[in-house]
Amino acid sequence: MYFKKITLLFFLICASSGFSQTLSLKEAITTGLENYGSIRAKSNYSSASKETLKQSRRDYLPNLNLSAQQDYGTINGQNGALYGFNGLGTASSGPTLPDQNWNSAFGALYLVNMNWDFFTFGKTKEKINLAKIDVQTKERDLNQEKFQQEIKISAAYLNLLASQRLLISQQKNLYRAEVFKKTAAARVKNGLLAGVDSTLATAEVSKAKIALNLAKNFVKEQNNKLVDLMGVAPQDFVADTLFVTQIPKELLVSEKTTDSLHPLLQLYKTRIDYSNQQAKLYKRFYYPTMTAFGVLQTRASGFESNYGTDQTAFSRNYWDGVNPDRSNYLVGIGISWNLTTPFRVSKQVSAQKYVSQALQEEYNQADRELKSQLSFADDKIKITLDNYAEAPIQVDAAKRAYIQKSTLYKNGLTDLTDLTQTIYTLNRAEIDRDIVNNNVWQSYLLKVAAKGNFDLFINEF
Repeated sequence: MYFKKITLLFFLICASSGFSQTLSLKEAITTGLENYGSIRAKSNYSSASKETLKQSRRDYLPNLNLSAQQDYGTINGQNGALYGFNGLGTASSGPTLPDQNWNSAFGALYLVNMNWDFFTFGKTKEKINLAKIDVQTKERDLNQEKFQQEIKISAAYLNLLASQRLLISQQKNLYRAEVFKKTAAARVKNGLLAGVDSTLATAEVSKAKIALNLAKNFVKEQNNKLVDLMGVAPQDFVADTLFVTQIPKELLVSEKTTDSLHPLLQLYKTRIDYSNQQAKLYKRFYYPTMTAFGVLQTRASGFESNYGTDQTAFSRNYWDGVNPDRSNYLVGIGISWNLTTPFRVSKQVSAQKYVSQALQEEYNQADRELKSQLSFADDKIKITLDNYAEAPIQVDAAKRAYIQKSTLYKNGLTDLTDLTQTIYTLNRAEIDRDIVNNNVWQSYLLKVAAKGNFDLFINEF
């Protein structure tokens, strides 16, 4: 009968709190990984790095340029030196005549140009390698973000579960207080007890209602934290309570060693590799670049070949000016080497080595912190397991004391103060039991976070 009442209380709590659905931990994690903003952003960063790798490979392709222009103008020539500073100036060519004239005609230039840096002394290869490591860095950054999100969602889920179990305990406490308020009021009315007992019982009911309201508020806070981590619209969830009454199975078997590196350390390692690869790429700029090139050029002009002696030998007809009649080709191999580049790039190499050393120190610090966290988690697990074993004993003793005192009170053999103390003790024992059970899973989650293998935790469900 008592169990049926408690079951009914739980459903009443769910209805009054507005809970809409039961949510499993796996569902919460899956939803959070799909919707959380930072994970979706880093997923796009990872995709971008893969596209950049493809672009780096295509950079090795030769340049092939097609060009065509058609012009109309004069061709007065003049002896003298000229430098086309910033590309300014014209390329008009013609005879140097004693006087200016304004004879003009159409002209055209058709050009195919190819150049290919076919041997770069490793620059292209190292650039591709750098892009590959960048892909690994972005992917491991994404994996680290997912791992952290899994841990955060699991912790928030356990907190929500603990708050909902505390809510049930406070509801049970209010139920007990209201029962004995009715009992005390009836006995006072019949003259069996002093009126102060009824007043004290009323105070205990009010106290239990305040504690219940605080528990409801705490449930709402934990629910909102879980909603934020899942990236969903505001709604109320009921956490699955089936697993929390037992301890993780992995704690009952011998621990398995694993060689897998923590996701955070994997991220730091790829950052170090990326920095070292940048230094390798910078060193390749010490060397020259060998280029193959070829040009096919076709020109057209409205000026005849004897225009230098006969200034009437030109045509303003468009087709005469753009119809090609002279072609040239050129192929060759060249090498370019800026001899001052090694002096400049050497400092980039030195700076990058310091960056690599800094990243290595960050890696070492993260490794030390994870080992310290793992040791702390092991100690915490031992303590929580001891408390897990003691909690049922405390609850059982508190229940027996409560039943004993309530029986004595009903028979007029003790006062309400003693009964109130046993109600408080029982309530405190039930709360401790709820917290202790949850703390076993929280401490195990802390160990999983330090080890970096979330499968150890999620496989428990």
